[in-house]
Amino acid sequence: MRGSDERTGSLFSYVDLEARVRADHPLRTIREMANAALSDLSGAFDELYTDFGRPSIAPEKLLRAMLLQAFYGIRSERQLMERLEFDLLFRWFVGLGIDDAVWDHSVFSKNRDRLLEGEIAAKFLIAVLAQPKVKRLLSSDHFSVDGTLIEAWASIKSFRKKDGSDNDGQGPGRNAERNFHKEKRSNETHQSTTDPEARLYKKGDGQPAKLYYMGHALIENRHGLAVGGTISQASGTAERQTALDLIDRRGRRRGRITLGADKAYDVTQFVQDLRDRSVTPHIAIDGHVRKTGTPRKTALDGRTTRHIGYEISQRCRKRIEEVFGWIKSSAGLAKVKLRGRERVDAAFTMALAAYNLIRLPKLLAVPT
Repeated sequence: MRGSDERTGSLFSYVDLEARVRADHPLRTIREMANAALSDLSGAFDELYTDFGRPSIAPEKLLRAMLLQAFYGIRSERQLMERLEFDLLFRWFVGLGIDDAVWDHSVFSKNRDRLLEGEIAAKFLIAVLAQPKVKRLLSSDHFSVDGTLIEAWASIKSFRKKDGSDNDGQGPGRNAERNFHKEKRSNETHQSTTDPEARLYKKGDGQPAKLYYMGHALIENRHGLAVGGTISQASGTAERQTALDLIDRRGRRRGRITLGADKAYDVTQFVQDLRDRSVTPHIAIDGHVRKTGTPRKTALDGRTTRHIGYEISQRCRKRIEEVFGWIKSSAGLAKVKLRGRERVDAAFTMALAAYNLIRLPKLLAVPT
């Protein structure tokens, strides 16, 4: 019998959001871990808000909404608010009732920016990893580090001389044509008028130069979970300097640890800095040969490369590309939609926390 295409409605509807989300949905485990981490951040939230004035959006709801934005690749706050209007799963995860009004997208953005100014994203990442059932999954001895380019939310047309001598337009309209032919540009003499902290950089020979930030991540080698991350201005030395900073943030520890990295980190001074920190450098050796036929010089020797642990680190370190691949393709950070290093750093760190939460339900389901 053919079903009817008529719309049926009732005067009253009784919807239990908890009953609408199936018992084995992965977001149930993720929400449980996120709520535990948010509970640990209650004191940090209190420091950001006053005891008077009009109540803001609850910071817990803000962060849960930001996680959904990363999980489902939602490109804008306006689209996120639209999903919250009709998606019962989104309402359940954030903590909105079926009849609760959804916030205006501009109000959400302003509240989010104030929240992230307090380094809440970094604290949230730490709080997720500090949970006992998560902490047992992490390696405390073996890590890998790498960096990736994050394209800034700024046009190459905005890259102008710092003294303002080339701010004249070269055509009609708001987005006028501009000819850069034979014009020498560098970060020393130019900066973006849209995002002054972004830097002109190119991935390699033959690649176009664009305005970038550089994202850095530190993973543990047991399951490839991100245990640290930050954003820096793009430069040729940013990866090595930030890697040392991420190691230093780990704090004091017992015994030596290992750090896997690609051949861009094979620099004598960097290797020595790691050894001074009781870190064994498991850095990839450049196996290519120069035109002269002689191997490239490496800062490592047989003391490190002869051990089986070095080979294991070389396999594990490549898993950091999975982190970068997810946050760029799924979390939408191939080209970040925020401006300013601090805001981009908060978005990048929040994406690392979201990546961990996405992977944790399966990892926790495996019996130990």
